[in-house]
Amino acid sequence: MRLILTISLLSLLAGTQYGLADEVQPDEDAIERGKAIVFERGRGNCLACHVIKGGELAGNYGPPLLKMKVRYPDRADLRSKIWDASIREPTTRMPPYGRHRILTEEEIDLVVDFIHTL
Repeated sequence: MRLILTISLLSLLAGTQYGLADEVQPDEDAIERGKAIVFERGRGNCLACHVIKGGELAGNYGPPLLKMKVRYPDRADLRSKIWDASIREPTTRMPPYGRHRILTEEEIDLVVDFIHTL
């Protein structure tokens, strides 16, 4: 029993320290492309509502986008929020980027790649 607990604890610590093996890390190009979409006023326009490191003329309506990996450890939850935040928060003012086809599926993935680095 003690050996099983020790192995379980070591596995948990290894997963926390080094990340999960099945989590795919985006490459730098994907992150930069996502950043461009986020900062572009005619596309993502995330700066209209959010403070984002490196962004200019940021809004303050939405929460600042920081510690996003801590706030959204599951990338699918973050993607769902961007795709259509009204699913969980019916009164949100965040545009449903996926449902209204403001961004393509690929663009949403790129946005998630970038935002998850903040």
